[in-house]
Amino acid sequence: MIKIYHNPRCRKSREGLQIIEESGKEYEVVKYLEEIPSEKELRKIINCLGIKPINLVRKNENIWKENFKNKILTDDEIIEAMIENPKLIERPIVIKNNVAVIGRPPENIKAIL
Repeated sequence: MIKIYHNPRCRKSREGLQIIEESGKEYEVVKYLEEIPSEKELRKIINCLGIKPINLVRKNENIWKENFKNKILTDDEIIEAMIENPKLIERPIVIKNNVAVIGRPPENIKAIL
């Protein structure tokens, strides 16, 4: 099944969800600002994406700029920051069969559908 980590207030996330809906495939929506991923879940997402934790961070968010920018952080500290501040997690994230993409641009999602 397809899983999308979604923020309904984000235009790109809404566009990504629409692409999934139009595919006609079964999917699950995780509103990650309400259902904050656990550390284990976030590590799995990062692994499925094949990226470093820093590459999943929304670096233009004020939370990042005010609290973390220009600091040397370990991967564990970055993951902890995203769990404590889920707005920092890039969106949307779509996972299918342990393969994931970040839907920026939303067309990236088509690659795993």
